[in-house]
Amino acid sequence: MPDTAPTSWPARAEASSFFGFTDLPSVRERGTVVLTRGEGPYVIDSEGRRYLDANSGLWNMVAGFDHAGLAQAAKAQYDRFPGYHSFFGRMSDQTVMLSEKLVEVSPFPRGRVFYTNSGSEANDTLVKMLWFLGRAEGAPERRKILTRVNGYHGVTVAAASMTGKPYNALFGLPLPGFLHLTCPHYWREGGPGESEAAFTARLADELEEVIAREGAETIAGFFAEPVIGAGGVIPPPEGYFQAIGPILKRHGIPLISDEVICGFGRTGEVWGCESYDFTPDAIVASKALTAGYFPMGAVILGPDLADRMQAASEAVEEFPHGFTASGHPVGCAIALKAIDVILNEGLLDNVRALTPQFEAGLARLAEHRNIGEWRGRGLMGALEAVADKATKTPFPAELSVSERVANACTDHGLICRPLGQSIVLCPPFIMTEAQMDEMFEKLEASLERVFAEVA
Repeated sequence: MPDTAPTSWPARAEASSFFGFTDLPSVRERGTVVLTRGEGPYVIDSEGRRYLDANSGLWNMVAGFDHAGLAQAAKAQYDRFPGYHSFFGRMSDQTVMLSEKLVEVSPFPRGRVFYTNSGSEANDTLVKMLWFLGRAEGAPERRKILTRVNGYHGVTVAAASMTGKPYNALFGLPLPGFLHLTCPHYWREGGPGESEAAFTARLADELEEVIAREGAETIAGFFAEPVIGAGGVIPPPEGYFQAIGPILKRHGIPLISDEVICGFGRTGEVWGCESYDFTPDAIVASKALTAGYFPMGAVILGPDLADRMQAASEAVEEFPHGFTASGHPVGCAIALKAIDVILNEGLLDNVRALTPQFEAGLARLAEHRNIGEWRGRGLMGALEAVADKATKTPFPAELSVSERVANACTDHGLICRPLGQSIVLCPPFIMTEAQMDEMFEKLEASLERVFAEVA
């Protein structure tokens, strides 16, 4: 290695790695954090600094970073049968057992499961399934996909087209036929004097209008996160899914619940759709499916779509789609253990037990004059920074307020996530009350520091 080669872990990372979803000015100013190990909800970097990760890695490390049972499940399966695919009528026993378990814990009386390596791929897969069905059933024009502004469904080409974020314009996306409806954020999108019920009714009317304008016969599906996650933790307004569900059903448009973030306990129920009392036609899952210990996504088809997909595939002898690692036996073994840990070892119970403390902490910090709103459900929450609380005026974008707060948190030994003008918290399900207090103390100190600089 030449004498000029970087020697520190951060310098080596910056010399050899290309960053995604990273504020590059912060990297230039502060350097890269290189992590080497984890203990419970904490991660430790190459310099020995310890951080409470209130972002659960990326929403997914819900059992923490050193769960012995999950690591053992992976090792046992690697020793027994380290890898395979799910093509040509062959799959591992772990894959079969996980499919059975996913249908069992789903809201569906029966169904079928298709595996991918990520939530993005799962959303892309379901789009292809809907397009496949349209052609198989004599409706090839049924291709348009409805989502919402600020909704996040992934980064592969179809999933990015579904994602209602402005940065996708940098890639020339969305593709034609991907339509984004109003973001269901009452605090930000509600009109002057408009009640929450009236806002919900307006969004339902908008859906009716879009269907009438585009033609129901051209629309393949409506994808929605129960709580918009990477768009800033935005719960729906009261009665939202009860308002849009009948409209979609009347027009024969499948409702897809994107549970990549909400699924497996984040909202306080196994599924976000259970938290909001609606039954979708299919579910997209990932992240907590394996508690972050293996890259995996899953499409869980409810009875109607499962039957239709089976019939359409049999008519042409196959469904010509899949991935080399779909239904990977090690991933499936880990997922089976992760579901057991969440449902039977107290993690979901702990989410429910900690939610009041979590909400109280958010509400207390929202009393600050530069926090316009707190919002959340279960153990996912956000604080929206504002320059003026009365008018909901955001800070100028060039101040990068949320990024500065996240950087200040890092200095205090806390990892949280900046999203637009919001600071997002989604702590691991294993948090204790003391760790929850630690999280809010460090966040409060960081907010005070940054607001003193910019307000």
